[in-house]
Parts: sequence; structure tokens; C-alpha cells
Amino acid sequence: MKLRLSIPVWLIATPVLAWLSIALISADTGMLSVVLLSVVLIAAVMASVHLAEIIAHKVGEPFGTLILALAVTIIELSLIVSLMSAGGEQSLTLARDTILAANMIILNGLIGLSILMGALKYHEQTITRHSATSALVALISILVLTLVLPNFTTSISGPEYNKAQLTFVAVICIVIYVAFVFVQSVRHRDYFLPAGESNEDHHAEPPSGKTALLSLLLLLACLGAVVLLAKSLSPVIESGVEKIGAPQSLVGVIIAMIILLPEGIAAVQAARKNRLQTSMNLALGSALASTGLTIPAVAAYSMFTGSTVLLGISTASTVLLLLSIFIVMLSLVTGRTNVLYGIVLLMVFATYLFTSIIP
Repeated sequence: MKLRLSIPVWLIATPVLAWLSIALISADTGMLSVVLLSVVLIAAVMASVHLAEIIAHKVGEPFGTLILALAVTIIELSLIVSLMSAGGEQSLTLARDTILAANMIILNGLIGLSILMGALKYHEQTITRHSATSALVALISILVLTLVLPNFTTSISGPEYNKAQLTFVAVICIVIYVAFVFVQSVRHRDYFLPAGESNEDHHAEPPSGKTALLSLLLLLACLGAVVLLAKSLSPVIESGVEKIGAPQSLVGVIIAMIILLPEGIAAVQAARKNRLQTSMNLALGSALASTGLTIPAVAAYSMFTGSTVLLGISTASTVLLLLSIFIVMLSLVTGRTNVLYGIVLLMVFATYLFTSIIP
């Protein structure tokens, strides 16, 4: 059964059910509540993927992936700011840990799994080399300026910027991100268009404007529910992390993985449809949005509240981050991928997870 707007009923019911669950069910009331919230969370993630596909089909590439990346980033940023406002020692490193986790998940887990799943089915897939280099040039610059350089500045002790430096870097991040979006969506949009426009999805009639608008609203509702459900389940996750004796930073990694699930599923599905370009648009665009927009917002929050934000990552994290960037660059710069690239990236991701549990 479908409504007149050609949106399946379950896509409308899922965000309603998710928000009702957030209002009525608490994860503290027992294992059954945890299971119910987890099931609703998975349903919200799946609905997000389907709604994003409807929007992408309406607006075309690369705008569809850009919308999903921005939506997830805005909601993720809201969660970071709300947790920072709660205070505590962990809030000092929350932005840094979240940005690092998101980028490691995207660069190694998401891109690696997309390449691997596509290669297992098609042996070899192609992307536009200019799209990969454009995204990576912007991403590497932002990551080094925000996560690595603070360890080497001397105006203030500790892995942090003073107010002038933080403001300057925040402006630089905005300029780089806006420049990338301009190149992606206007000046060199053809770099980011998938090859093989003969895919059957392109022959289907695009949804109407009303259907696309409703899908966008439902997508925002689903993504908001994903974040709040993850936040509700975080005490359970924290308890589990504490029981295994792992660092509390692992909680941020787990929550980041949950938040990035909609983008991850969408990217892997695109790769399995032989549309690796769409997967990379989504993955690298999400990494850029997650970093390039979070830092300016956190900087503004820090200035407004007078709070301290630690940005510099550890030496071990720096090595893994630079290794990840280097491997992704080598994997994509030729324009052709194979199963080896995917396996290597997933092994680096496994190493990141392992060292997060056992530093």
C-alpha cells in the first residue's frame, strides 16, 4: 500500500514510531527496552537510506549525496554541542574524538567496505580521478590543520589553539569546504557524475517535487531520531565499554558508527550497483562536511562560552590517520579499484578499532 505521494507507508510510520519511542521508552528500564530501542534504531537507519535515495533520484548527482552528508553532519554537530554543554572533562576532547572517529570510520571502514563489496561483484570498478583528488586535497588540508597542527603550535601549552588561531583555522575550514562544494556542484560537476548512466535507476520516472520535499522532511526526522536513540543507548554502551576495561573514547567510536550507518549502507548499496562514484561522493563528502563544518561550529561555541577545546590528536592516532589518507589516495588516484584496496583499508580499520580498545 502506498500513499498518493508514492512514499511507502513504512517510511512515514518509522520516524513517528522512532520519536514516540524516544519520548516513552527509557534504556534504563531494562533489557527489553534496550532491545526495542535498538530495533527502532535499525528501522530508522533503513528508512533514512530509502528516503535519501528518493531525494537523490529527484535532484541527481552529486546533489543527492551532498544533501545526505549535510543532513547527517548538522544533526551530528547538534549532538556534539549538546554533549559539550553538559560539561565535564570529557567535553574538552569530545569534538576531537568525534571528528577523528568519523574520519577513520569513513576513510577505512566505509570506503574499504564499498570497494570490497563492489570488487567482489564486478572485479574492477572505476571513478573519476579528478573527483578523488579534489576531495582528498580539501580533506587532507582540513584534517592536518585541525587535528595535527595544534600539537606543534607554541602560543599556548597543550594540543590546542588560542582564540586567534582557532578563529583563523575555523575560517580556513569554511573557505576550503565552500570551495569544494562549489567545484563539486557547479564548476566541475561533471567530475562527480557517475559513469554508466545506463543504470536502470535512471530510467525510472523521478519523484514529484512534493514527494521529494516530504522525503527530505522525513529524512531529517529519521536522522534526528537516529542521533537521539544513539544518545539514549549511550549509557548502556558506556557500561559495556567499562566492563571490558576499554577507554571511554571507544564510546564515541561506537556512537559515531551508529550515526554514520545511513551513509554507510547507502554507499555500500551504490557500490553493489556498480556506482562506485556515488559511493565515493557520499563517503568523501561526508568526511569533508563532518570536519569542515564541525570545527567552525565548535570554535564559535568555544568563543561564546569561553570553554576550552583540545584538538590535537595523539602520535599513534596521527600515524593511523595519515596512513589511512595515504592508502585511500593510492586506491582512488588511478581511477580503478580492486579487491586488494578494500581488504587493506578494512585491515587498517580493524587496527584502529583494536588500538581503541587496547591502546
